[in-house]
Amino acid sequence: MARRAAVVARGVGTTLPVFVDRAGGGVLVDVDGNSFIDFGSGIAVVGVGNAADAVVARVQEQVARFTHTCFMVTPYEGYIEVCEALNRLTPGDHEKRSALFNSGAEAVENAVKIARAHTRRQAVVAFDHGYHGRTNLTMALTAKNMPYKHSFGPFAPEVYRVPMSYPFRDPAGMTGEAAAARAIDLIEKQVGADEVAAVVIEPIQGEGGFVVPAPGFLPALARWCTDNGAVFVADEIQTGFCRTGDWFAFDHEGVVPDLVTTAKGIAGGLPLAGVTGRAEIMDAAHVGGLGGTYGGNPVACAAALGSIETMESMELVERARSIGDVMTTRLQEMAATHDAVGEVRGRGAMIAIELTRPGTTEPDAATAAAVAKACHADGLVVLTCGTYGNVLRFLPPLVMPDHLLDEGLGIIEKALASAT
Repeated sequence: MARRAAVVARGVGTTLPVFVDRAGGGVLVDVDGNSFIDFGSGIAVVGVGNAADAVVARVQEQVARFTHTCFMVTPYEGYIEVCEALNRLTPGDHEKRSALFNSGAEAVENAVKIARAHTRRQAVVAFDHGYHGRTNLTMALTAKNMPYKHSFGPFAPEVYRVPMSYPFRDPAGMTGEAAAARAIDLIEKQVGADEVAAVVIEPIQGEGGFVVPAPGFLPALARWCTDNGAVFVADEIQTGFCRTGDWFAFDHEGVVPDLVTTAKGIAGGLPLAGVTGRAEIMDAAHVGGLGGTYGGNPVACAAALGSIETMESMELVERARSIGDVMTTRLQEMAATHDAVGEVRGRGAMIAIELTRPGTTEPDAATAAAVAKACHADGLVVLTCGTYGNVLRFLPPLVMPDHLLDEGLGIIEKALASAT
């Protein structure tokens, strides 16, 4: 830690002050030999595990052949294979195109570029509690100030924010359709329907608190975009690749976005991201308008192919659903005992609890921090999130065995008891 403090910029944070030596099967082992059950997955990245056999084999083979040429200079097959897989797996059976990048934020930026090129419009609509990255444009799209935006402005213009469907905090009885009408009314009044290039939304909000919109909210927004010529952009960076019990979270409501951004779980831990969507929209950008030196790096592409192979062969969509059933049942039992748990929510292996002052919806960030700290001390990696800092989110690897899942849930129960 002393070496870290001496050479790493202060702005790079740390959740647990430990240094990992090896990892796999849902367990992290630090340099002192301590073991931690991993309910974080590197923030939803290593769904297939930290060193999946197919990922390791394909990466090793690719590294021995070449590590880089730049796809824009001399193409290679791995990039094309990943685009073929994305076109096959993302929602919808229409003709698609894909482009590969390095990070989720980069994917979102390029989706906005593509939408603007296609529509010849400028305005972009985002949502309360949303998170889309740390670059200048994606900070503008992101709702939360601290730690993501504080002191870093000014931000990119022509970004407008409207209310999200947040059932736990919305007026009682508000349906998804009503929440969508509320958002659409503001778009039409404050932005103008014919000015909107893109509506960018997470199907389940990640950093914003694992907020699951009410049924009907996403389909209503998608219909409005179709009717008004705006591009509907699905940010599936945290929700994609089996995490929610479907290949992509939009599959759950049968919504087919115009563009889908991916990253995190795509490549088993290597940096890779993509934008996939309708061919006529993706092809709107001029030749040379999309790309980047490292975008679609051949080693990362090999990892992605190994990761997708693992997801399909191990049936991780079904495994995510099983994990979700187990976690939701146990966490709801805890909520019945601990009145600090305001809500249990999520889908598949993307589950959270929102902590509040008992009997109210008043956020309780202090208790959330205390529960997380107790979990860490007892050998369980958990992450906090939420606009109010009062949500504990759980993202176990999809390959985690049942006994570790059960042990981790026991640690959470013990931590809740001690903190409340």
